[in-house]
Amino acid sequence: MDQLNVYEQYFEADMVYNGRARRAAKVMLICESGDGRIRYEAAVTFFPHEDEEDYLVTSDAYFSKTLYDAKGRRSKAREAVLMEELKSELDTLCSENGANVFWEKPLREARFA
Repeated sequence: MDQLNVYEQYFEADMVYNGRARRAAKVMLICESGDGRIRYEAAVTFFPHEDEEDYLVTSDAYFSKTLYDAKGRRSKAREAVLMEELKSELDTLCSENGANVFWEKPLREARFA
């Protein structure tokens, strides 16, 4: 299956995971397609962000949730609806794991595919 980050952006964040402070998060809307199926996933990964140049994303503090999984193909209209729900879904994932993304404090511009 082919995978594509439809949206990704870095934000200031707050989390302690595996005994290490995480000060930033990369949030994503991921699209996976193949064999006539399409799946969208909301995902967030937290990383230390020790200084302004530190974007070394770790793989241990990664959380995700499937938002859509069905037969079909990529749809810009569906992606627009999922983008409207993304922050709420990720806030739920964060609260379940003792984390917080500061949406009002982006570290980089958003990237869209």
